[in-house]
Amino acid sequence: MASRSRSFRFSLLFVSSSSLQVLFLLTLVRGVVSDEDPTVIPGVTSIESHAEGYHQEHKEMRISRLYTDSSGNLQTTDVKASDLSDSWVWEDSVDEEALNRMKNSQQSDGEHEFGAATFGNEQPPRWDPVKRQRWLLREARKKERVKMLINMTEDAEHLAEEEAIERAKQFKNIGKGKYSIWRREYENPQSDSTLKLMKDQIILAKVYASIALSKNQNDLYGSLRKQIKESQHAIGEANSDAQLKNDASKKVKAMGDLLSSAKDKLYDCPLMAKRLRAMVQSAEENIHAVKGQSTFLLQLAAKVVTKPLHCLPLHLTVDYFLLEDSKRESQPDPKVLMDPSLYHYAIFSDNVLATSVVINSTVLYVENAENHVFHIVTDKLNYPAMKMWFLINSPPHVTVHVENMDDFKWLNSSYCSVLRQLESARLKEYYFKADRPSTLSVANDQLKYRNPKYLSMLNHIRFYLPEIYPKLDKILFLDDDIVVQKDLTPLWSIDMRGMVNGAVETCKETFHRFDTYLNFSHPMISHNFKPTDCGWAYGMNMFDLNEWRRHNLTGVYHGWQDKNVDRQLWKLGTLPVGLMTFYGLTYPLDRDWHMLGLGYDSSIDLADLKKGAVVHYNGNFKPWLDLAIPKYKPIWTKHIKYDNPYIRNCQFNE
Repeated sequence: MASRSRSFRFSLLFVSSSSLQVLFLLTLVRGVVSDEDPTVIPGVTSIESHAEGYHQEHKEMRISRLYTDSSGNLQTTDVKASDLSDSWVWEDSVDEEALNRMKNSQQSDGEHEFGAATFGNEQPPRWDPVKRQRWLLREARKKERVKMLINMTEDAEHLAEEEAIERAKQFKNIGKGKYSIWRREYENPQSDSTLKLMKDQIILAKVYASIALSKNQNDLYGSLRKQIKESQHAIGEANSDAQLKNDASKKVKAMGDLLSSAKDKLYDCPLMAKRLRAMVQSAEENIHAVKGQSTFLLQLAAKVVTKPLHCLPLHLTVDYFLLEDSKRESQPDPKVLMDPSLYHYAIFSDNVLATSVVINSTVLYVENAENHVFHIVTDKLNYPAMKMWFLINSPPHVTVHVENMDDFKWLNSSYCSVLRQLESARLKEYYFKADRPSTLSVANDQLKYRNPKYLSMLNHIRFYLPEIYPKLDKILFLDDDIVVQKDLTPLWSIDMRGMVNGAVETCKETFHRFDTYLNFSHPMISHNFKPTDCGWAYGMNMFDLNEWRRHNLTGVYHGWQDKNVDRQLWKLGTLPVGLMTFYGLTYPLDRDWHMLGLGYDSSIDLADLKKGAVVHYNGNFKPWLDLAIPKYKPIWTKHIKYDNPYIRNCQFNE
C-alpha cells in the first residue's frame, strides 16, 4: 500500500472595477507522490515514503515542499512526518483518478466552478458524520458568497460600504479600564489572571463564611476564615502574577477545594445574591467615606506650613527689626517704579521662598536686568520677612519693591465689596463652621472652597492693579507657585488688539469651560454668559492697564461681587469672578507661554514641560511641600540657593 498525504492550499484574489465588481479565485491543489516516483509538483506538498507498514514507519517520512516566496524565487522546505500536526490525514492508497483531475485542472483555465471546494466528485476528508456535515455547510456558504460577490451591482456595493461605515461608528469599546487590552502594561491579558482569581475566591469565601456563620456551621466558617487569611497573605502587595508568592498556586487550589465543599453545603442562589449586594453596598459606603477623609486630609496637608517655611520668616523678621532705621526704610528710586518704558511684574504673596524662586528664575533669562522691575505686595505679618530677604538677596541689577497691603488706605470695606463680605459673620461661619466642626471630616465636594486662603485679600487685590500702579501702562502678573523657563520680555510687544487680559486658555473638549465655574441654573449667569465659553488661567497674565481703566473693570468686578453675596452665582475664589470681569476682553496667548498642572497631574511629560515659558504648580501639590510630585520638584528647587545662611539654618532639604 502506498502512503499519501492530503494538503489544501487556498489563494484569494479580489479585483474591483466598473465592469467586473469582484473576481474570486479559489484554487485547491492536492499532490501525491509515491516512493517510486518522487516527483515534486510546484506549490504542492509531496511525500517520500515506503508504502508498507506506514503505521510503524511514517514518523521517518520526509516531506518536501516547493513554493515561490514574496520575491518570486523558488524555495524548498523539508519537514519530518513526525513533526506534523494532527490536522494531516494519512490514507492507505493513491487515488490516481483524483490526481489526474488535479493535474488537468492546473493546465486548463476556468474549467472548475468558482468557489468550488472540491474537484469533480472528490469527497471531503474522512471525518466523523458531524464534522463532515459542518464542512459541507461551510463549503455551500462559500459558494453562495462567491456568487453574491460576482453578481453584486455597483449600487449594492456602495450600500454595503455605507452599512459597514455606520456599524463602525456605532462600535463602542466596553473594555476600557484597568484591564484594557490597549494599555501597554496589560499587553499580556493573562499577566494577572491568577491574582484576579484569588481576589474573586476571597470575595466568594467571605459570602460563604457569612452564610455558614448564620447557619451555625462553625467548622466550615473557621476553615473559610483561615483560608481567606492565607490567600490574603499570599497576595500581599502584589499587582500582578509575577509578584505573587511562590505558594500562591497551592493557595488557589486549596481555596477552590474548600469553596467547592462550601457550595455543596450552603449554595442558595437568592441568598448568595442578597449577600453579594450587601457587600457591594458596604464597599461603596467605605469608598465614599475614605474619599471624604482623603479630601479633608489633603486639604489640611496643603494648608500646613512646614517647619523650614515657618523658620525662614521668623529669622528674617528678627533680623529686620535689628537693622538700622535707614536700612529698613530704604526704597528703590520712585522714577524707576513708575517708568512705563520698563518691564514691570506684579507678585502678590506671603511666601518668601516661593517669591524668591519666581524672581530668580525670571531674571535668569533676561538680557538687560536693569530694565526689569518686580513689585511685591504682601500682608502686614509677612512684610518684615519679605523686605529683609530682598534687602540682602535681591538679584543683581534688577529692582525689587516690597509693599505692605495694609498701607493701601483706599483699600477699605466702604470701597471694596470683598472686604465687606469677608467681615460678615455668615461668611466666616461658612469657612470655619465653628459650631459644627465634625462636618469637615465627612465627604464634601465643596471642601476645597472652605480653604481660609480665600479670606486673604492677597487673592483679591489682583483686581486693583490700576489703583496700585496708576502710572503704568502694562504689567505682567505672576503667581508665586510658578517657575519661569524662558525670556518673558516678548510678552510686552504682543498686540492684544484692544483686549485687557492676555492669558492662556485652559479648555480642552468639555473641560475648564465656563459651566465648570459658574452656576448656569441662575438666570443672571445664563443670560450673560455661554456655558461652552473657554476658561483661562491665572498665574501668568499680561494686563493692559490703560484698557482696564477705560472699561472700568474694577467697577465691573465690584458689581459681580455684590450680586454674589449669597454665593449663588459661583463658589468662592478669584477665577470665576475673573472670567466674568474680563469676559470678552481676554486675548488668548499661545499655550507654550503658560503650562499648568504640576500641582496635581503626574502624567505630564518632562520633555513637554521644557517647551513652556512658565510652568505652574497649580493644585495642592506645591513644590515647597512634601506633597510635591517628585519628578517636578527639581524644576523649582534648582532656583534655591542652599548655601544661603538662612536656608542652611532652617534646614531646607535639596
